[in-house]
Amino acid sequence: MRYTPKDPDPLFDSAQSVVQGLGMTLIELSVSRHKGHIQARAVVYKSGALGIDDCSRVHHALLPRLELAFAGQDLYVEVSSPGIERTIKDAAEFGHYIGRGLRCFRTDIFDWTGGVLHAADETQLVLKGKDGMIPLRYDIIAKAKLDYSQEV
Repeated sequence: MRYTPKDPDPLFDSAQSVVQGLGMTLIELSVSRHKGHIQARAVVYKSGALGIDDCSRVHHALLPRLELAFAGQDLYVEVSSPGIERTIKDAAEFGHYIGRGLRCFRTDIFDWTGGVLHAADETQLVLKGKDGMIPLRYDIIAKAKLDYSQEV
């Protein structure tokens, strides 16, 4: 897994400012073409509970911005939370999940290690497990998922 801060992306940055104005963070924005229409998927995060009303507010706020970006095209927008078992797609995402349960598949032992995410920076994360703190460098993490069963 690599730590890759987001490259400058005007569409993502524009959408992020809208989402931040609603008190949330845009984790992911993917845009693809499907059978003649544009599909935009946004994953948003909020500390505390993120409900359907929050997703609806983000949808209503993002839609005009995305309609401007894809003027004259058939646009479908979907907004969701990270989900209870989100697969982390980039190490730069870990900072949003401090205090949340997490499990990582490690290439050094070919097994999963779980705990509560205590810290994350550009080189590693630290899980708080049953036996104390477990530092994990990103280069040994093949896959990571949110895991609410790990929370204490």
